[in-house]
Order: sequence, then C-alpha cells, then structure tokens
Amino acid sequence: MVNEIPLETVKQHNKPTDLWVVIENKVYDVTKFRSEHPGGEESLDEVAGRDGTKEFMEVGHSQEAREIMKKFYIGDLAAKDCKGKLPLR
Repeated sequence: MVNEIPLETVKQHNKPTDLWVVIENKVYDVTKFRSEHPGGEESLDEVAGRDGTKEFMEVGHSQEAREIMKKFYIGDLAAKDCKGKLPLR
C-alpha cells in the first residue's frame, strides 16, 4: 500500500536538517541527499516543503537523477492535494 502524505505534512519538512520535496505528486525525503546534490544545497533549500516539479523540469534532470531519487521516495502526495494529472510512473 502506498503511503499518502498531505501537503500540510510536507510543508512542515522545510529545513536543511529535515527536507522533503514533492516532484510529480511524489514525496521525497532528500535530507540525507542535500549535501550530495549536484545542483547545490541551495536549489533543494528553495523547494523544501513544497512542490518543486516546475523547478525540477526546468533543470532537465537525467534518467540517472530519476533513478537516484527512487531511494528517497517516501510516498505519494495525498490525492486531494494533487494538481492536474496523475504522477508519471
């Protein structure tokens, strides 16, 4: 069963020491990845606790980046908080 996480919960994880981000309606805990992020810590800090899909897409992340993300996936954004289309699988 998939863990559904409300946006209100995501919003609480908005610090460098507790950093969650939403990408394509999926929630990732990237706290431990922050220091390793090739784009720098600041770019993750800017989207901490919110939907960073737009920024993620604008940068044009590689397939490798998407593979790395999988290990930080913690659940899907709650259906009531999803914008537009369903997440890409």
